[in-house]
Amino acid sequence: MPEKPHRFFILMAALFVTTLVVSNIIAVKLISIFGLILPAAVILFPIAYIIGDVLTEVYGYARARQVIWIGFLCNLIAVGAIWIAGLLPAPPFWFAGTYESPTEAQRAYDAILGFTPRLLAASFAAYLVGEFLNSFVLAKLKVKTGGRFLWIRTITSTIVGQGADSAIFISIAFAGVLPGWMIRTAIISQWLFKVAYETAATPLTYLVVNSLKRKEGVDYFDRETNFNPLKAIKYSSEL
Repeated sequence: MPEKPHRFFILMAALFVTTLVVSNIIAVKLISIFGLILPAAVILFPIAYIIGDVLTEVYGYARARQVIWIGFLCNLIAVGAIWIAGLLPAPPFWFAGTYESPTEAQRAYDAILGFTPRLLAASFAAYLVGEFLNSFVLAKLKVKTGGRFLWIRTITSTIVGQGADSAIFISIAFAGVLPGWMIRTAIISQWLFKVAYETAATPLTYLVVNSLKRKEGVDYFDRETNFNPLKAIKYSSEL
């Protein structure tokens, strides 16, 4: 007998990918919150971790791994499309009335949507390490706690995952550019903000997790899971 389809898995995956891609686009703007200077992505990117928690908690590490790689691929496509669009020639009337020339408009495009190889490497590396650590820690803790104390699992996995994400991104992106004390301050500031963000969202996480478990009829425990991030996943009809 075929397994019951998971009706909301695709929706959660789509939300995960959307928050990831949009976060990378808006990250270019810096914002000031409570005296902390942070990339604008902090208003949305932590939601990707919350959704990652939901995916792992409800559907298991293997399904979360699948979505993490889908998110990586979609982000790669977005970056590639933005880069190619920036290279293509513009007509003379592009942004007429707003900029004095297409060259000035192109500079504005590059300033907002342009990427440097170093920042891309930092972003992709931080994303993969952070997301997989987050999912791994949550899955392991779920087995150890017997499925109890969801708040401990979500907050602990966020501390580990977001800590690695912040440390890797800022270190790769700004090593040799900013002094060491400033890099450490930036890492700690982002880390604490993201952890506080997810901690505050814990009631919402409980609501979504409990609702999905009830509606999907699934509550997966990763007792015999292969946690290799590179393990291939075959398509299953249960999705």
